[in-house]
Amino acid sequence: MSKQDYYELLGVSRQATDADIKASYRKKAFKFHPDRNPGDHEAEEKFKSVSEAYAVLSDSRKRSIYDQFGHEGLQGAGGGYHGFNNADDIFSSFGDIFEDFFGFGSRGGGGRSRVRRGRDLQVETQVDFLDACFGTKKDVSVAHNVACETCDGTGAKVGTSPENCSYCHGRGQVQMNQGFFTISTTCPQCQGQGRVIREKCPDCHGRGIVNKKRKLSVKVPAGVSNGMRLLMQNEGEIGENGGPPGDLYVYIGVKPHDEFEREGDHILSEIQVPFPTLSLGCELDVNTIDGKSKLKIKAGTQSGAVLKLKHKGVANVRSGRRGDHLILVQAVTPTKLSTKQKKLMEELSKELGVPCSSKVKQEKRGFWEKFTDE
Repeated sequence: MSKQDYYELLGVSRQATDADIKASYRKKAFKFHPDRNPGDHEAEEKFKSVSEAYAVLSDSRKRSIYDQFGHEGLQGAGGGYHGFNNADDIFSSFGDIFEDFFGFGSRGGGGRSRVRRGRDLQVETQVDFLDACFGTKKDVSVAHNVACETCDGTGAKVGTSPENCSYCHGRGQVQMNQGFFTISTTCPQCQGQGRVIREKCPDCHGRGIVNKKRKLSVKVPAGVSNGMRLLMQNEGEIGENGGPPGDLYVYIGVKPHDEFEREGDHILSEIQVPFPTLSLGCELDVNTIDGKSKLKIKAGTQSGAVLKLKHKGVANVRSGRRGDHLILVQAVTPTKLSTKQKKLMEELSKELGVPCSSKVKQEKRGFWEKFTDE
C-alpha cells in the first residue's frame, strides 16, 4: 500500500515555507489528537501520519531527499527517517510544539513551574512647575514584593530547607496514561514547584517574598509635562522562579504656577503697562523662568499685543531645544484722575482727534487666542 504524499497530508504546497508547514501541522495534530478523539483508531492513525509528514518536511535535509526521490529515497537514506511507533517517538521529536500548543510535555519530561517576569508597578509624584521646566530629582515610595531577607527567598524556616515533593519526586508534574501516550499535568501537592516546605518562614509564611516599602530616587528630566510617564526598568515586582523583575512607571503631575502657564514648550504670562508707556515705548524688566529679562516695548504697542522672548521657554524633553516666552500686554487705565489730570487727558484726546464720544473697535477674539497666532 503506497504512502500518501506528505504535502497533501499537511495540506500545503511544495513551495510552502517552514512556518507554513509548522502552522499546518499544529492544526492537523490538534484536529486528530487522541484526547479529542478517544477510541477513534482512524483519528489516531491520521495523527501518526501527519506527525510522520512533519518529521520529514521540517528537516531541510530529509525534505530535499523526499522532494527528489519520494518515500523510497527516505527509506534508503541510511537512518534519515524512521516511522513513529508510539507516543514516545512523537513527543521526543516535537516536545516543544506539544508543550506550547496542547499544554503538556513529552513522556518523562516534567519540570517545575515556568519562569515568570515580575509584575509592572506604577506610582504618581508631584513636581513644582519650575522643577518640571529644568529637571530635578524626586524621591518616591514604592510598595512591592521583594525576596524575604529572613529566609533568603526559600520560604523555609531558618535552619531548614525545602524538600523534594514526594508525590511528583521533585519534578513538579505527574503523568497520566491516555491511550498510547502519557500526559503530564501540574502536581496537585506542590502546585508545580517540585518541592514542599515543612517548616515555613515566620516572616513570609512560606512564600519566599514579602511586601515592603522602599524609597527610590527618580531623575525627572527637564521639560516633563503634566501626565508624562517615566520608565524605571527592573524596579517592579520580583520575578517568579528566577524570572526577571518587572518595571516601574512613574506618572508625573506638575503643580500650577502663580504667574506662568505652559503651552507645549512655550511659557505664557501677562504684564500690565500704563498706556502712556505703550504710546512712548520703553524697556522693562519682566519675570521669566530664568529670572529677570529685558523686554523691549516699541512705541505705539497696542493693549492685547503678544510679545516674544525667544528661547526663554521650556526645553523639549526629547530634543532639548527651548520654546519661547510669550507675553500678553495689557494697558493699565487709571481709575481716579485729579482735576488737572482730567483736563490734560481731554486736551490730549482733542489733540489726537479722539473725542470721548467716539466709538471703539471691539476685539472679537478670546483673551488667550492671540498666542496661537504667534
